[in-house]
Amino acid sequence: MHASENTTVREPSSAGAGPDLRSIRALVAEDMQAVDALIRDRLRSEVVLINQLGGYIVGSGGKRLRPLLVLLSAGACNYRGDKHRLLAAIVEFIHTATLLHDDVVDASELRRGQETANALWGNEASVLVGDFLYSRAFQMMVEVESMRVMEILADATNTIAEGEVLQLLNCHDAETTEDRYMAVIRSKTAKLFEAAARLGAVLGGMPREVEDALAAYGMHLGTAFQIVDDRLDYSASSEQTGKNLGDDLAEGKPTLPLIYAMRHGTEAQRRLIREAVERGGLERIDEVMEAIESTGAISYTDALSRREADQALQRLEMVPDSEYKRALHALARFSVERTY
Repeated sequence: MHASENTTVREPSSAGAGPDLRSIRALVAEDMQAVDALIRDRLRSEVVLINQLGGYIVGSGGKRLRPLLVLLSAGACNYRGDKHRLLAAIVEFIHTATLLHDDVVDASELRRGQETANALWGNEASVLVGDFLYSRAFQMMVEVESMRVMEILADATNTIAEGEVLQLLNCHDAETTEDRYMAVIRSKTAKLFEAAARLGAVLGGMPREVEDALAAYGMHLGTAFQIVDDRLDYSASSEQTGKNLGDDLAEGKPTLPLIYAMRHGTEAQRRLIREAVERGGLERIDEVMEAIESTGAISYTDALSRREADQALQRLEMVPDSEYKRALHALARFSVERTY
């Protein structure tokens, strides 16, 4: 692992200043540059459309949190080889494939402030290039020469697919419960965070209890991250998030702010949100926003995300102290204090 010189990771202060993602990334800056180069290299294909579409979405400004998590976990486990870079690129390819398929299923037109790939190239191309990225990721996994790594990533991709189907079943279903919502998050989003954190421990040859602790850290981190994403859909501008306000509602997704407001609102508010979820669309978004505010749904959602982040931090207690562990601490805080 290579840490940049004079790098410090800033933890949140009592004055409320949150962790800085740039300072967290600076700790593994050399590795991240190598991962980006590896992604560009392995994205190449003789099929021009794959180069165009894959390059567009990979280069569209994502946070690279999942590959970052692989690198930090490997550093925290004192790994000294270079396979963490390959695994970080693999995890990003899997994530990117899910984004391509997600946007087709959701008929999304905007992601990270840019037009989605399916909006530019069409659904067919997006699905097929997503398949290319999945299969390229598995080609790269073979190079690691570890059945344990193959097992972790194969299980993760299968669980993610189950989460996608669960979310599809929940769409336009106003009877979706908080438990069903959490099941989707843990499968669809948090599972890849879990795998990313576990991979670093496997590379570092850590005891199983440390591996499981880092995996649990990743699971809770990913859960907190997605809960905040769903909250930002009702509390942040499109300039901040790269999404339009109420995108989830437009797609009929009953996320936590809606589920809580429906459970605790007046009869009129419950009826309003139920109809909005079942029909999709944003015709009454202002009234829905008012119901979310008046029921305290945002505060409840924030509290749940903080609880998940706290649980992630607790799991780090088994990990030896290092600048990488402190960066993992800061990453958990960033996940819930961010505004984008």
